Amino acid sequence: MICRILFVLGFTVATAGAGSIAPPPPGKLYQGFYWDGAETDEHDPTEHDVAPEDVARYETAVGAKTVWVYFSDNWFESRKFPASMCGWIRDLGRLPYIRLMLRSDLDQQHPEKKFTLTRIIAGDFDDDLRAWAEDAKTFGSPILIEWGTEPNGDWFAWNGKWNGGAKEGSKRYVAAYRHIVDLMRQEGAVNLQWVWHANWYDEPETKWNAFENYFPGETYCDWVALSAYGPLTPRTVDGLESFRFKIDQAYARLITIAPGKPVIVAEFGCDLHNHHVDAAQWAKSALDDLFSNRWPSIIGFCWWNEGWQNDDNKKHDTDMIVLHDADLTRVFREEFARHADQIQEAPLVSN
Repeated sequence: MICRILFVLGFTVATAGAGSIAPPPPGKLYQGFYWDGAETDEHDPTEHDVAPEDVARYETAVGAKTVWVYFSDNWFESRKFPASMCGWIRDLGRLPYIRLMLRSDLDQQHPEKKFTLTRIIAGDFDDDLRAWAEDAKTFGSPILIEWGTEPNGDWFAWNGKWNGGAKEGSKRYVAAYRHIVDLMRQEGAVNLQWVWHANWYDEPETKWNAFENYFPGETYCDWVALSAYGPLTPRTVDGLESFRFKIDQAYARLITIAPGKPVIVAEFGCDLHNHHVDAAQWAKSALDDLFSNRWPSIIGFCWWNEGWQNDDNKKHDTDMIVLHDADLTRVFREEFARHADQIQEAPLVSN
């Protein structure tokens, strides 16, 4: 018989060695935290513009602790392991959750200029990946990590549309994904817990681009994840369906290809000023459904707190930041209070 010992990471210091991050007890959920603030003339979001005070301010406002801090590690900025950021997250007793983003810029809807799937597979970045993995191993404590976020969406450069299309696109993605994971495991970075993260719908909506085709295999991920957003801008007129509708569409597909894997909603959110959907009501329904255990494999969720400019008209800016809307903040606080016994506020780690 194999005995698994679980322990809870404290909320002042987390000094645990390498171990796997366990799901919360049945009926409970983890809450993650993403924060990058709103884009302004003086601030350009980089998907890692977060500080300890942001975590504290959010948790105070919603009345519940978060388990991980989710952020992007952009290789156009640095190819070094983000030790400093992971360090302060660990000092808070939270888990770093890294989006490993091998990309040349933040722009979307174009082929990758440097970190192409072909070059990743060929080993052109192996030295950098090995150094990154070595530093991650030295960091020592558990880290959630994903590469190739939302591969079934053509907004990212690793989507098949930009990498050989129907015949080669998903195959190249899977080969690149496995190459990165294999290399980091060979370096002994066993504290990295891999999350494979798809979007709830396929764009383009064609058979070859179905997210099932991008799945790297059960041995290449510990958890699986979905993104499911409401309308993303004030003027959006499509994608108005409920969170329930979107997760229902994707959940059965996901648990079919990854049976038994824990599932997280890595990203969800809704623009605060859309003319067709009330963000507070959309979020309330989403949280009600999450806490109802409608999707038993789901073990956690994370709202995408960010805002950005869409054009020169300020009224068209996207804003999904919970703390920017009193009704939305109230919804989170009331839902978390009502379901306090279902929130696992400290990560569980198994040896």
